Amino acid sequence: MPTVTSDIYTMLDRAYGYFNQQLFDSMLPSVAITFQRHRRAYGYFQARSFESKEGDKLGEIALNPLTFLERDDRAILSTLVHEMVHVWQFEFGKPSRNGYHNRQFANKMKQVGLIASDTGEPGGKSTGQNMTHYIEIGGRFERLYAAFVGEGNTQIKWGSAPQAVAVRPISKMRFTCPICSQRAWAKPSAKLKCGICDVIMFSEELDLER
Repeated sequence: MPTVTSDIYTMLDRAYGYFNQQLFDSMLPSVAITFQRHRRAYGYFQARSFESKEGDKLGEIALNPLTFLERDDRAILSTLVHEMVHVWQFEFGKPSRNGYHNRQFANKMKQVGLIASDTGEPGGKSTGQNMTHYIEIGGRFERLYAAFVGEGNTQIKWGSAPQAVAVRPISKMRFTCPICSQRAWAKPSAKLKCGICDVIMFSEELDLER
């Protein structure tokens, strides 16, 4: 008999594979999909945050279960695809400084059928530090989501109860070099550069979708 854990994670894993194939030509690598309660953010992507005992590394897409009960599956899976665009940009594009959503990101979002907007509504800014999106009517994501549901995939029926969250101010966070994986801790506002690779280090706050 399926459990709550297998019910949710199996569907999200299946959705990642489906949208990877349909929207990204199966180019995206595997990632760990996790649930993180993160100050009302819908989700975020963190590069190379998981490591195997053999030394292999992969990224993480974290979704906020606190938002599941107030959003439908279409909205939740649009957040998954939003974060998959960040995976694409990290692997094949040029991400900007920590947390900034640049023009390349906005263009790729539009290509997959999501419109980057700092307000989540038409007319919002498409680039900036904090970014969400809205779904393009008749766009690729909307059509593919309908097909995904039509294949009989299960719904997300569970979410985190509001009282389960405990939010504490963030005083320090971890920064990681995207090339050599050198790590350092600093204030959230810090802008760190790796002394070995001479590139900007990404923070744990990278790519929050609010």
